[in-house]
Amino acid sequence: MADTRIESDSFGPLEVPADKYWGAQTQRSIMNFPIGWEKQPVAVVRALGVIKQACAMANKYLGSLDAELAGAIIQAAGEVIDGKMDDNFPLLVWQTGSGTQSNMNANEVIANRAIELLGGKIGSKTPVHPNDHCNMGQSSNDTFPTAMHISTAMTARDVLLPGLEKLHAALVAKVTEFDDIIKIGRTHTQDATPLTLGQEFSGYTHQVAMGIQRVKNALGHIYELAQGGTAVGTGLNTKRGWAEMVADNMADITGLPFVTAPNKFEALAAHDAMVEMSGVLKTVAASLFKIANDIRFLGSGPRCGLGELILPENEPGSSIMPGKVNPTQCEAITQVCAHVMGNDAAVGFAGSQGHFELNVYKPMIAYNVLQSMQLLGDAASAFTDNLVGGLRADATRIEQLMRKSLMLVTALTPEIGYDNATTVAKTAHRNGTTLKEEAVKLGFVSEETFDRVVRPENMVGPKAWGRRWPGMSGERSRKRSLTLRGHGTNVSLKDDFWNAFRQIAAGQGKQVNVLAAEIGEIGLASAMRLYVVHHLHAHLRD
Repeated sequence: MADTRIESDSFGPLEVPADKYWGAQTQRSIMNFPIGWEKQPVAVVRALGVIKQACAMANKYLGSLDAELAGAIIQAAGEVIDGKMDDNFPLLVWQTGSGTQSNMNANEVIANRAIELLGGKIGSKTPVHPNDHCNMGQSSNDTFPTAMHISTAMTARDVLLPGLEKLHAALVAKVTEFDDIIKIGRTHTQDATPLTLGQEFSGYTHQVAMGIQRVKNALGHIYELAQGGTAVGTGLNTKRGWAEMVADNMADITGLPFVTAPNKFEALAAHDAMVEMSGVLKTVAASLFKIANDIRFLGSGPRCGLGELILPENEPGSSIMPGKVNPTQCEAITQVCAHVMGNDAAVGFAGSQGHFELNVYKPMIAYNVLQSMQLLGDAASAFTDNLVGGLRADATRIEQLMRKSLMLVTALTPEIGYDNATTVAKTAHRNGTTLKEEAVKLGFVSEETFDRVVRPENMVGPKAWGRRWPGMSGERSRKRSLTLRGHGTNVSLKDDFWNAFRQIAAGQGKQVNVLAAEIGEIGLASAMRLYVVHHLHAHLRD
């Protein structure tokens, strides 16, 4: 059996490997772009399979494509989606900026596989043609940006968000575990006032939670697909409603809420949605970098550093220093974060280069965004499994460092004034003595007063006021809007909460009595909840 077969394109015949499904245009790309080792991401390949299947389904439904041919194309495209044809997609990222070679790679592979399914001869383009049938109603100019969005959405769902959500859950557990451990805070890398280790980790937890939300917010624009714009956004060679039908098919195939882009000219010529997603990934990277660095430094030691955290010992850390263990998970994830930030710089520049009707930096944009998502998702998962999950606090070391801090003097400020408290701190630091010794010696407080006032456990939150304030949750200081959908009531809750209740009541045509004492006792938010549950709900049912 021959090692090659002859395929042809508009430039003429060309030898291609006999055991592969790709054709002449794919082979020419291999010859013309021997640049680097970065192959087209598998996620893009899967996305191209989704597109070809969805388009064949629409073309069959509209009667544009013979049902038998459509069935073979749909089956072959399904094999691409399932990963059965991965070794037939050899092309590199560095190719034409429209992704034409990768689009034709998909067309050729699917066409040849469909021909095989129908009992024909591979390479004959009969009865399935890569352009006429697999690319029907399509252009690389709308197909590749659609593949960019589909692959991004699938990678977010399958890799990035699961990794971040796993990390978030682990950090939530640490907040609870570390809730009662009081430690010294640090600002400007210098000693500051106390907080709990749980409070410190709550900051990390919220950073990750916000990162997850930012990714989800950015996905809204990623779900908008360019397919149907064809060459320049006009939809040439498609039928009315085809773009919407294809988007619906893609949503059904992937289980993701894809829709057709509202403006195809923007979808082809600009990739602002990808730039936005890349910016979100950079923000996530910045958050993870901060978290990993804090953990790295808090775990420094084990004897000559801060040593507040005990990091899991996963592997030997040195080829020369016996017994050394390094924060390797922190190092891995911060390297990933640095790389993601670099990827974003390239994506931002590439996104600005949409000359006239087509941006021709598409493969690089897709590669960088997908790589960033994959790296962040994988790194977050590994960081959770190999570090955060096994992280422990050295309570003895934390107590020791906290008790030595001069910044505990801040608790004395309301008692003796800022200037006197400064004198106590500076004198204790200069003499190598304790705050208590100097505060008493200087005559500012008695020992009993010092012990009563300087209590770290009372320094980790605001002091109790002694009276219930209606705005304790911040309701009085913020304007809120309550919209009762379907009932036409739109109410601004301002400082005058009595007014707010009256407006709501008036909007429902009812008179409602609310005791000021009740609001003062349980707070505005709680009073509102009780009001809605016990009074308004019955009227909404009406």
